[in-house]
Amino acid sequence: MQLERVRAAQARGARVEVWFQDEARIGQKNSLTRVWGQTGSRPVAPKDLGFASAYVFGAVCPSQGKAAALIMPVCNTAAMNHHLSEISSQVAADAHAAVILDRAGWHRSQGLVVPGNITLLELPPYSPELNPVERIWHYLRSHWLANSVFPSLADIMDACEMAWNRFATNHGLIRSLCAVAWAPASPAPIADTCFEARSYPEISGDPWLYPKIMITRDFPS
Repeated sequence: MQLERVRAAQARGARVEVWFQDEARIGQKNSLTRVWGQTGSRPVAPKDLGFASAYVFGAVCPSQGKAAALIMPVCNTAAMNHHLSEISSQVAADAHAAVILDRAGWHRSQGLVVPGNITLLELPPYSPELNPVERIWHYLRSHWLANSVFPSLADIMDACEMAWNRFATNHGLIRSLCAVAWAPASPAPIADTCFEARSYPEISGDPWLYPKIMITRDFPS
């Protein structure tokens, strides 16, 4: 098994954190979801036909209740490099991260820069059900993003930021929603965390491409 090979390659005493990574597109053509309504009524929800959209690059470490995400207006190798850098910054100093992800082109690009404390492991083709991050996208849409109209790209990115941070600050939710029995990791103490959003350097030289970043800062208990 690939995960066992990653564990065997680490120095004695080093832990392996198992992360899962994926992307979701959120746009003005937003999804609809079920709502409560009076018996016999037909509730209505707004629906937009615009074309603006953003991409949420999300990653979670279920065993540790940790999450790291970027909100990007593009989805390419450069954006993925930024996300890998952010995941790398959240890996514990005494650990190595096995990041499990699908076979999207930007995950396999020759221009991908993988940090030294990360090993990428690919899922089998056509198997999204094996990636628990897919459950996060469903959860974010059904709880905070669906049935909404976003006037602009900035509004989409703000809504994604709000939704992700509300999810990511709930460590119990991360564990229960994303845990998978076939990819356990060695336990470790979990530090208190604080979430904030900040700007990130531009991508591809285009001055309007300033993604939002959700950062988990670890503080001693």
